[in-house]
Amino acid sequence: MDEEAPAGILNPLETFGIDVREMRKARRMTLEGLANATSYSVAYVSKVERAIIVPSAAFAEGCDRAFGTGTVLARQRQAAVEGDHPSWFVPYLQHERQATRIFAYSTLCPNGILQTPGYARGLYEMSVPRLSEEQVETKVLARMARREILDRIDPPRPELWVVLHEACLRVEVGGRRVMAGQLQSLLDDAQRQNVSLQLLPNTVAPVTSRPFTVLAFESAPMVLHAEGPQGGRPQEAPKITAAAMAVYDRLRAEALGRAETISRVRKVLEEYTR
Repeated sequence: MDEEAPAGILNPLETFGIDVREMRKARRMTLEGLANATSYSVAYVSKVERAIIVPSAAFAEGCDRAFGTGTVLARQRQAAVEGDHPSWFVPYLQHERQATRIFAYSTLCPNGILQTPGYARGLYEMSVPRLSEEQVETKVLARMARREILDRIDPPRPELWVVLHEACLRVEVGGRRVMAGQLQSLLDDAQRQNVSLQLLPNTVAPVTSRPFTVLAFESAPMVLHAEGPQGGRPQEAPKITAAAMAVYDRLRAEALGRAETISRVRKVLEEYTR
């Protein structure tokens, strides 16, 4: 169980923002100057310096080029994001960023890459109640950073296929307003060209009750990630990943189609907004 951080201790994203601001000022560079050098807006640079948003990898690399700092800020940014995940989860994050296709099955909570800040915050507050508010916010920001891959251009964004058990819509996290926001976000994500969403209704007995994710790559073997009480680790053996994909195909076959899925999510969303 994590202990609360002592008062006055900065989280990694706050440290990153301060370092960017100090490096910028040391070079007598304005916010506008850094925005132009990194191809980001002034508002974006300001939010990074104030630790309001998680800086993108491209922004950190752009800062390194603008400041002539090699890969210092890029590595600091990566450490800040990965440092708020369990050590056993870091290999998965590295694989997730490199994957061309992601096949995820969720049983109680939507996959982390699809969670809203409010929903992720609610999960952390329930599962690790002794975290300080600052620690929770840092973890939420780190989780939100995973969504970057859904919009990236280089390398191409991955195809994400998600099968959600209907329990993911029913287990209330963070209150009704948070749940409404999470379901609306799922509907929005389902409109993305690179996201496929299917719902496995409560009336179907799933072939497995254990959530898992299979990652596929352009020129590397597939990787299976399944979590347990002690965490998880990547599985790359062809027999294991092939068996996992066979189970996933069963899940997709038994799940609702796109139109029915969207209709069911909207219906549950209406229940939360009444």
